[in-house]
Amino acid sequence: MTSPTIYYVSQYVVCSAYVIVTLMYMCFRDEKKKEKMLSVGYFQLFRFATGTDTLMMVVGGLCALIHGAASPLMLLVYSRMTNTFVSYEIEVQALKDENKICNNNTIYWKNDSIYETAENGSVYCGVDIEAEMTMFAYYYIGIGLGVMFFSYFQIVFWILAASRQTDRMRKTYFRKIMQMEIGWFDCNSVGELNTRMSDDINKINNAIADQVSSFIERISTFVFGFMVGFIGGWKLTLVVIAVSPLIGAAAGLMAMAVARLTGRELMAYAKAGAVADEVLSSIRTVAAFGGEEKEVERYDRNLAEAQIWGVKKGTIIGVFQGYLWGIVFFCFALAFWYGSKLVIDTKELSPGTLIQVFFGILMAAMNLGQASPCLEAFATGRAAAKNIFDTIDREPEIDCFSKEGHILDRVKGDIEFHNVSFYYPSRPEVKILNDLSMQIKAGETTAFVGPSGSGKSTTIQLIQRFYDPKEGMVTLDGHDIRTLNIHWLRSLIGIVEQEPVLFATTIAENIKFGRPGVAMEDIIQATKEANAYNFIMDLPQKFDTLVGEGGGQLSGGQKQRIAIARALIRNPRLLLLDMATSALDNESEAVVQKALEKVSHSLTTISIAHRLSTIRNADVIIGFERGQAVEKGTQSELMERKGVYFTLVTLQNQGTTNTTKDVISKALEESFDLKAMSRTSSKRVSVRLRSQSRLSNLSDNLVIFSDKQCSTDNTCEDDADEHVEPASVPRILKYNQPEWPYMLLGSLGAAFNGAVNPVYAILFSQILGTFSISDLNEQRKEINVICILFCIVAVTSFFFQFLQGYAFAKSGELLTRRLRKLGFQAMLRQEIGWFDDHRNSPGALTNRLATDASMVQGATGSQIGMIVNSLTSIGASFIIALYFSWKLTLVILCFLPLIGLCGVFQAKMLTGFANEDKKAMEGAGRVSSEALANIRTIAGLAKEHSFVESYEQKLVLPFKSERKRANIYGLCFSFSQCVIFMAYAASFRYGGHLVMSEGLQYLVVFRVITAVVTSGTALGKASSFTPDYAKAKIAAARLFQLFDRVPKISTSHTDGEKWDDFRGEIEFINCNFTYPTRPDVQVLNGLVVSVKPGQTLAFVGNSGCGKSTSVQLLERFYDPDEGKVMIDGRPSYTVNVPFLRSQIGIVSQEPVLFGCSIAENIQYGDNACSVSMEAIVTAAKKAYLHDFVMTLPDKYETQVGAQGSQLSRGQKQRIAIARAIVRNPKVLLLDEATSALDTESEQTVQSALDEARKGRTCITIAHRLSTIQNADIIAVMSNGAVIEQDSHDNLMAKRGAYYKLVTTGAPIS
Repeated sequence: MTSPTIYYVSQYVVCSAYVIVTLMYMCFRDEKKKEKMLSVGYFQLFRFATGTDTLMMVVGGLCALIHGAASPLMLLVYSRMTNTFVSYEIEVQALKDENKICNNNTIYWKNDSIYETAENGSVYCGVDIEAEMTMFAYYYIGIGLGVMFFSYFQIVFWILAASRQTDRMRKTYFRKIMQMEIGWFDCNSVGELNTRMSDDINKINNAIADQVSSFIERISTFVFGFMVGFIGGWKLTLVVIAVSPLIGAAAGLMAMAVARLTGRELMAYAKAGAVADEVLSSIRTVAAFGGEEKEVERYDRNLAEAQIWGVKKGTIIGVFQGYLWGIVFFCFALAFWYGSKLVIDTKELSPGTLIQVFFGILMAAMNLGQASPCLEAFATGRAAAKNIFDTIDREPEIDCFSKEGHILDRVKGDIEFHNVSFYYPSRPEVKILNDLSMQIKAGETTAFVGPSGSGKSTTIQLIQRFYDPKEGMVTLDGHDIRTLNIHWLRSLIGIVEQEPVLFATTIAENIKFGRPGVAMEDIIQATKEANAYNFIMDLPQKFDTLVGEGGGQLSGGQKQRIAIARALIRNPRLLLLDMATSALDNESEAVVQKALEKVSHSLTTISIAHRLSTIRNADVIIGFERGQAVEKGTQSELMERKGVYFTLVTLQNQGTTNTTKDVISKALEESFDLKAMSRTSSKRVSVRLRSQSRLSNLSDNLVIFSDKQCSTDNTCEDDADEHVEPASVPRILKYNQPEWPYMLLGSLGAAFNGAVNPVYAILFSQILGTFSISDLNEQRKEINVICILFCIVAVTSFFFQFLQGYAFAKSGELLTRRLRKLGFQAMLRQEIGWFDDHRNSPGALTNRLATDASMVQGATGSQIGMIVNSLTSIGASFIIALYFSWKLTLVILCFLPLIGLCGVFQAKMLTGFANEDKKAMEGAGRVSSEALANIRTIAGLAKEHSFVESYEQKLVLPFKSERKRANIYGLCFSFSQCVIFMAYAASFRYGGHLVMSEGLQYLVVFRVITAVVTSGTALGKASSFTPDYAKAKIAAARLFQLFDRVPKISTSHTDGEKWDDFRGEIEFINCNFTYPTRPDVQVLNGLVVSVKPGQTLAFVGNSGCGKSTSVQLLERFYDPDEGKVMIDGRPSYTVNVPFLRSQIGIVSQEPVLFGCSIAENIQYGDNACSVSMEAIVTAAKKAYLHDFVMTLPDKYETQVGAQGSQLSRGQKQRIAIARAIVRNPKVLLLDEATSALDTESEQTVQSALDEARKGRTCITIAHRLSTIQNADIIAVMSNGAVIEQDSHDNLMAKRGAYYKLVTTGAPIS
């Protein structure tokens, strides 16, 4: 009874009950401050409860109340039992004198005179100790069974009620998010919303589930404990209570300090995580510019900050634990000293009531303490609920679920903008549309042209009602679109964007998103019109082919065609084309353009294009500049007017040489043909998603695994990953080796702290023993000595607790930092092919860094302290118990496995369920992630409802598993609560027998029981670390696997050849190549091509023919399977990789920028030294970026946002060019470098690139042939091989594949 008390005091120290002070302060703070911090009242968390839920919570609360009263009730039994033992011992001591006898329950001298004590009192006798102990055993069993019954229902009802409420909450929250207008998403990050949906709602669940029943139970024990104390003796009660403020005040301070330090530590870790995520997402850019070491340092800087906060937190917890233990032992000394006075001198208390009062108060204080983690959970739940409930209660400005608004009987399709002004909610200082007025007539094709950022795409978003204008209005057939039903309005619109979004399902399902319930014939027809049918039929699974997440298994051109089919199947009245053909090669573009023209005859069509060739046939062309429509007319009218459109056309035509013009005019004398002009088509979207670690160039005849194959493959791989052999502890400790002095000191502290419990068992039983001493002076003397010993234990405890806390915090935090840094270093050391594996996605790797490194602490650091502590405690307790009574020890030992097993089983069940829940919630998480990431596409297709339904369906499984968990957890909990009562019943009953039959002293019974139960709780404590310990070994094994992996391409500075006169001569000799993740798709097939120093080599060819792959082989992102790449006459695999990459500058089609300033992004070009501001400005001027930067408020210090999100594509591209120029490379790689620019910027940048190419070897890739006509060598590629190569003029004269490509855009065969 007594030992768990002391044990629990220690166990709950850290969470420290006493947080209650702070939290109560927080709860009752004045309203204004409360609003700032937690504006959700606790009872508001139950806003989703129904009548049934409320009934379950009330009944569960009553059960918890009764359960809480059980322990104080047991104290009454314990008190009577102590008195019985003391009476029996006094009787035995008295009857040792042969001259005394027991007669009529009183001791007499043999001469029949009554025996009297020093205080002239008679001595009671005739105690039937066995009968008394049997009765007490029945009391214990009765209380135990009651506890079992009530604790089961307490848990089950609260968990069930909470899971029903959180299920409703999740559904409501997701539905409300899907209802929000697009402007709201601009201001809320998708990652944050996903986190809220999982973590924050889990926090609310914690605040309204079994934590509440635990809180009620503990408060009940607190109240009844005090009552038992006051009933027993009010004086002693007041003395013990007087000490409480000392504990409370310190606890309040510690809680505040720990909360603040934890917050800062988590913030530092979050920053480090953001760095890791950004770097791993952009691994190709980091590798290309040799930024690995710089990034590791940036990551480590944030880890260093987190480590400082972590050590401070550990130190404060150590000081507080020491302080608390000290106070507890001083309290023991004071209580027993004063209590003994009340027993011996004033006779106000019996020994039993002294125990009853003292432990009643201690139990009350302790339970108040244990209630504090619950208060912490409540506060966390309230904080988490603030954002969730704010979102649920927010009324969207544009409600896509609204049934309101007119539906027109007949739609003609006239659109008009009346003095529209607009800025994006996330950037109110930048005006995008400025008093825009224009008219778009029904049935006509209207084209918008103008430079990047002039507001063309914004107008399309206003027509879709993603946003409402800030001033003015947009009308459809004369009706303000704000008055029309939004769902109906969007159903009229078909949109094809420049970056099409596909969903992670089959091709057919993706097209069906355009119009649900559509027949297969219609789908086939739509794909034929979009020129997608042929490539789909070439795939093994045809229309049932899975497109992968975000359409990642398809090339850009394929995705674009499926998006067009999806728009066509809607039979729209309005067709919006935002760079709709930008990702297609010449041939596809011409066919799709014709298809679009064919279907758009009867529709109102709005087309945006940078490639003016695609819009020459438009009925009306509107020129945009600075958010205004500055001119309008047909192509010929605008050419005569010589305004914006004329400038753009002139600039664009400058790139076409006279020879080409002559050839084209000969080839197409009859009429102007669209196909010919499409040679200048843009390929604005990545065909191969090069900027991410995804599979690169997949050709049109790509083989995609069936669903079945993928899933079995993945499970095999995942299983291989999961079944990793646990790491050996010595190796884990080796990484902690530099901290061995800290660990040694910490272990010494822990060993002493572990010995405290057995020492307490001896002192406590010794005090009980003193009450049976007949000499009062001897009694007082012994009690004083024991109290002094308690004080000595208190002082040493303070010192050793602090030592343990500080030493292990220091060693643990240093280990975590070291492992995270080494893990990140090891990741950046791997070859690019490793990142293509789905298991090594940026999210998975960032997660692995965060969790595995901190999990390893489960086998070192404070865990070692806990284990040493527990082992010392168990060892010392068993030695004491076996020494004093081996028989009684063995009886109690029978119950130890049950107590231990309950703890272990409970932990196992809960971790098992946690994993199950996590897996079950992953399905829902995938739906929500996909929905939120692609919200614009979903809104454009008006498909919000179907995603809400899909999400709700995925929540069914977690809800079922939660119900199962409630029952099993309830059973385990109730059994573990009941076992201790059964153990007391058996051990005290048998102890009574030993006292009676073997003359065992009663203080030995108390000593043995206290010692063994102490060791049992220590064993439980140690066993509760086994899951952490096992997890730590597996986490360490995963990290070691990463540390030990030898990359296939070494990026070490010492491996490979370096030389001074790097010339830049490059040769590909019979290169064959397949990507590691798709070994069945041959990408390069005997590639032979070479380029001399200072020459420019241009690759042309259809999507997926291997152009970008050859560039990646040169960068040594991959090595060829056969053949070799020669650099200055040396095979690439013998060349030092950092040295090689330092000679190469790359500008890719989708440039990756980092979330820092413009200057820092340009500096990234040369990571070998620090780049001066002067060099940055020079590079920016060469890239025609400087003038734009100087217009920004913060100039070069302007933050570009995550992945450059605050800039237009053209601006990002120019920063990327400046970054490559700053590097001063010998070899320049231009992969569609100007594809994202408007005509004007393209001309300036093209001349910048021409300037940058001088004296350098240059390899350029382009779909737009006008940009590469002055290349020294043009290599035409098809199916991974070069089919012809020469200069532009020679190739045109040959009239081969290149000629065909230039004049007609026909496929290269």
